[in-house]
Amino acid sequence: MDAKGKVALVTGASAGIGKASALALLREGYRVVLTARRRELLDQAISESGVGADRALAVTSDVGDPKSVAALFAAVKEKFGRLDVLFNNAGMGAPAVPMEDLPFEKWQAVVSANLTGTFLCCQEAVRIMKAQDPKGGRIINNGSISAHAPRPMSIAYTATKHAVTGITKTLSLDGRKHDIACCQIDIGNAATEMTERMAKGVMQADGEMAIEPRMDVKHVASAVVYMASLPLDANVQFMTIMATKMPFVGRG
Repeated sequence: MDAKGKVALVTGASAGIGKASALALLREGYRVVLTARRRELLDQAISESGVGADRALAVTSDVGDPKSVAALFAAVKEKFGRLDVLFNNAGMGAPAVPMEDLPFEKWQAVVSANLTGTFLCCQEAVRIMKAQDPKGGRIINNGSISAHAPRPMSIAYTATKHAVTGITKTLSLDGRKHDIACCQIDIGNAATEMTERMAKGVMQADGEMAIEPRMDVKHVASAVVYMASLPLDANVQFMTIMATKMPFVGRG
């Protein structure tokens, strides 16, 4: 499907999966809004892309704040007039501690970024996609392999990612009549700053520490571009992309 003229918004686009996906969408021909908290990193990403201000826009935002999210989507509409693809990628984890020792403030921060942020961005995207002409669009949620199976001592992250799956399924159903497709990409061990610790060893389900394989983040970006490229009458409902030899399938 021709991406020329289509508009995509990528949250958490300052680094890692979000940055790689935003740059891949730009290379494909999309007009892209990149958002995160750190403006200098967003500007750097756009500079790396080599595209002009007519095709890329950096907007700082806090996805857990309703007013910030509303302002973000207003900027998208003002700049490009519509929204065809939303990649809900922004998120965070919490320290790996026993659940009884997790501070409430940390729990709240993870829920705000991963769950509330996804909800708020979906809500604003749906409002735009329902009203625009031609109507409709696609929402891609970053679920994570933790949407299926937890790591040890990850209750906040795992709970929110399971909940994201609920958002994906519900919006897939409710969006049908508005030509809004919703899908989820579950990513395992992409090589980003966030997963550097895996190269040194991370705790396994049996309590042992083990080094885990990682994959190049460009493969995740390619998967996001593929999901975005489908016509709205087709949908990859759930996609799992992972380092082939990481411990997941068969629990090891």
